[in-house]
Amino acid sequence: MPRPTILAYYFPDWHHDPRNAEWFGQGWDEWSLLESAGSRFQGHRQPRTPLHGPFDEATPAAASAQIELARKYGVDGFLVDYYWYDDGPYLQRALDEGLLAAGNSRDIEFALMWANHELVDIFPHDHPGSAQATRLKNGSIDRESFEEMVRHIIPAYLSRPNYLTVEGRPWFTIYDLANFVVGMGGTTQAVEALTWFDDQVKQAGFPGIHLNAVLWKGDVLPTSAAPHAPIDLVRQLGFRSATSYVWVHHADLSHFSFPAAEIAPLRDSAFAEYEKYAAQLDIPFYPNVTVGWDPSPRTQQTEDFQRGRYPWTPVWDPTPKEFKEGLLQAKAFLDRHGSPHPFLTINAWNEWTEGSALLPDTFHRHGFLEAIKDVFGTSDYKPKKKEIGSALS
Repeated sequence: MPRPTILAYYFPDWHHDPRNAEWFGQGWDEWSLLESAGSRFQGHRQPRTPLHGPFDEATPAAASAQIELARKYGVDGFLVDYYWYDDGPYLQRALDEGLLAAGNSRDIEFALMWANHELVDIFPHDHPGSAQATRLKNGSIDRESFEEMVRHIIPAYLSRPNYLTVEGRPWFTIYDLANFVVGMGGTTQAVEALTWFDDQVKQAGFPGIHLNAVLWKGDVLPTSAAPHAPIDLVRQLGFRSATSYVWVHHADLSHFSFPAAEIAPLRDSAFAEYEKYAAQLDIPFYPNVTVGWDPSPRTQQTEDFQRGRYPWTPVWDPTPKEFKEGLLQAKAFLDRHGSPHPFLTINAWNEWTEGSALLPDTFHRHGFLEAIKDVFGTSDYKPKKKEIGSALS
């Protein structure tokens, strides 16, 4: 089996955004939540402190340093969480003004993971007993808004030389399949919309679009739910591959201890689901490895930390050694199932407020990145002389 392409999910809420300013106040970003997080139970490792401190990701210098760091340790590309609602994009400055404006932008591949879930106010969430959170934006956009997004992303992103392709087809991930179908008005209309998308990509000079589906068993976000018969839906919609976003999508969180839980049972639960997907799908399924899970920074810090709906969930805080065990399990999965184009997704590059970040912190430092390099090595990375981290200060 050839070395898989390592793709890390990139969460772009570490810069100032005009919508965030309207909702949460001028100058707000998720660094604010991270810095105000506290230890909620004995042994709880909060707040997490980035090794190089907070930084503005919507700057070429910070993006350049992140790209350099990723390539040095074997991360080949970013799957950037991309938000588009009925009135256009959200959090796009990290990509437009940061990653794509960096001088070394072409040193790493990227693709869009359309985060088409509802956006709800969990910044922070008020109380573990609250069943719902205030909706900020509806993720189920209609056909007109979908077409506006497609017409924007083809020239802006998919046509870039470092956009990820599979057999010449630009990769595009859809996170919430059920939400997509609802927005389009039903399965038939969803098929028609994706056929139109494929035609638009062909008109831009490509063989078509490589649609990648995110699959999960259980809902995590307050208003998201797994679709009925997801395997059938993936077939009907014409996806070419599938993957996972995070291990907690594949387990009943009520079955795990609270507030802290062991990572091995969660990992085994996820890989058991992956085996089912691989057996049922007639397209490749690419496994995910999750760094950790701790969304407690998104909870109201003055409230007692109790079990509830997201973000009041159990906490998983594995070591780099335990993370490496997940990488080895993913490698064995890929070797066992085979694929002409093997990929591995990792949650995540920078999900600091969900406790899942490859970026070095003051506790584990570069431990998680070193695990990737130990298991998979690097592809064609050539180190440069400049120092990593100075631009992230």
